[in-house]
Amino acid sequence: MCHTAVRRIISLIPRRNFSVTASTRMKVVPVPVREDNYAYLLIDEPSSKAAAVDPYDVPRIQAAADQLGVSIVAAITTHHHFDHSGGNEEFNTKYPTAPIYGGSDKIPRLTNLVKDKDEFVVCENIRVRCMATPCHTQDSISYHVTDTAKQSQPGGVFTGDTLFIGGCGNFFEGTAEDMHAALSYLGTLPDETVTYVGHEYTAKNAAFAQSVEPMNPDITRLIRLCQENKVTTGKFTIGDEKSWNVFMRPQSEDIKKATGLTGDGVAIVRKLREMKNSFRG
Repeated sequence: MCHTAVRRIISLIPRRNFSVTASTRMKVVPVPVREDNYAYLLIDEPSSKAAAVDPYDVPRIQAAADQLGVSIVAAITTHHHFDHSGGNEEFNTKYPTAPIYGGSDKIPRLTNLVKDKDEFVVCENIRVRCMATPCHTQDSISYHVTDTAKQSQPGGVFTGDTLFIGGCGNFFEGTAEDMHAALSYLGTLPDETVTYVGHEYTAKNAAFAQSVEPMNPDITRLIRLCQENKVTTGKFTIGDEKSWNVFMRPQSEDIKKATGLTGDGVAIVRKLREMKNSFRG
C-alpha cells in the first residue's frame, strides 16, 4: 500500500488519546483491514513504540506505523480465528524477536501464552491486563490497557469478537452462560473505559437493538452516531454499552417483553442471540 493511501486511512480513523502527564501518553489507532475487521496500533508515545493488536494485514499495519513514526515491538491476539490471527506468520517473519501474546496454542506463532488476570507491560509504559472472555472462542482474551504512570485512569479494552458496539459475537465455542459471564465481566471495568472492537458491525447491531428495545433513547442516539461516523470503534465506552447494548441489558423490562422471558439473564441472552441470528432488518 502506498503512503498516500495509508495517510488517507489514518485521517479517517478515530484516535483516542489518554493524556496522563506532559511526558506520558498512550494512544490507540484503529487500522481497518479486510472488509470490516479492525487491527490496531497501541502506541506508547514517549518511547515511539507500538504493539499491534490482531495484525491481520502486516503491510498495512507497518505502513500505518511508518506514517505515525513508531516502531512495532509486539503483537497481541484476541483469539485464534483467521481474520484476527491470520497475520501472525507474516508478523513473526518481519519481526522475529517481537513477542506474540494470546490465549491458546491455536494462535499461530504464539510466544507468550496468557490467561485470565495475567498482566504484562508493552512498549515500556503500557500495562496490559488479560480478561478471559470465552464463548465466541474458548481462547478469547480481552485486553484492558492502561498507562503505567496512571493506572487509575480507565484506559481502553480490546474485546475482539466478544463485545461489539451494540452487540456481541456468535457463540461458536461456548454457550449463552459463557457470553453472559463474559459481558458481565467486561461490565466490571470503569464505565469510562473506551471499547476497541473486532469488527464494524455497529449499524446492524443498532438496528436489531431498536427492534428489541424501541423506546430506549440511547439506541436512537447510537443509530444517529452510526449515520454520522463510518468508523465507530474507539468512540464509545463500557458505560455506553450498558446503556444501549441489549446483550448487556437483560434486566430491561422492554427486552424481557420482546423475548417473552422474565428474570433469567442467561436465558434472555440466549434468546437474543437466536433473534439476532435471524434478524433481517
